[in-house]
Amino acid sequence: MPPQKRCGCHEAGALARPMGCNSLSSRRPAPLDGPFGFVVIDKPAGLTSHGCVGRLRRCYGLRRVGHGGTLDPAVTGVLPIALGLATRLLPYLPGDKTYRGVIQLGLCTSTDDLQGDPLKRQAWPSLSEAALQQALAPFQGHIQQRPPQVSAVHVEGERAHARARRGEVMELKARPVTLHRLELTHWNPDTGQLSIEVHCSSGTYIRSLARDLGEAIGCGGCLASLRRTQALGFHEHQASPLPESNENLPEPLSPLLALSHLPQHRMDDRQQADWRCGRRLEFGEGPGEAVVVCNPDGTMAGIGHRESPQLLRPKVVFDAAG
Repeated sequence: MPPQKRCGCHEAGALARPMGCNSLSSRRPAPLDGPFGFVVIDKPAGLTSHGCVGRLRRCYGLRRVGHGGTLDPAVTGVLPIALGLATRLLPYLPGDKTYRGVIQLGLCTSTDDLQGDPLKRQAWPSLSEAALQQALAPFQGHIQQRPPQVSAVHVEGERAHARARRGEVMELKARPVTLHRLELTHWNPDTGQLSIEVHCSSGTYIRSLARDLGEAIGCGGCLASLRRTQALGFHEHQASPLPESNENLPEPLSPLLALSHLPQHRMDDRQQADWRCGRRLEFGEGPGEAVVVCNPDGTMAGIGHRESPQLLRPKVVFDAAG
């Protein structure tokens, strides 16, 4: 098991606690060099997102581990997992995601993908790529989308997938989602399969897109396969295989790599001491409520919220003075 380095004075297992806001230690933050940050896993098919979190919790020897953006067991690709105090940053990461998928026309299933029970088979019509592009066009932009029966949405305090597996059929309300980009990348008229690439908002179900496209064409459809290539600001080229043990573990990535969409403020030495003691910082006007706050050396100190046009209130402080 790799040695655990100090991630902050409030982390379990920290070797020492700063002596207080009037001590010299309040001006010397501990380095946040691990295990702290994000490990981007290339999730294999067959595992749940929760199972991947459990694996990393054991491999890194941490209790505080969390993921952003659940993937269905059959889906592969980018799964960002936060280690240590980086879990506090998950709400601030961008929610948009990117997928590559294959839709099967002519088949409806109970789960809107090939993992479910077949409900109806029907021949797909002869379609040109231009006709498919036209069929896809209404699903781009801001749309209302009905989640699949087997999904994580809550229905009267219970997950829809739990009710569906008991045989219930629910009337799920459509929800607003945004498909920023929807591209047809390949069409095979012999198999009835089309390949797409989608960049969409959080809460979008590609299974629902497959189902609704099939309904619009008139032959039914379901999702044949899906891979996520970007999530929460992290990309496919940053992903590592899921480790099998605590040997050769991926080095956690800096949260700053995924927080470029937020304004950033680098403190001077005086502000750093105030920040660690929870004092508000003077800060100029600018966009957004949340601000990434960095130490004088450029490492991440936390997240501040604008309290007024001139003041920044500490919200997430990684190395608070005692």
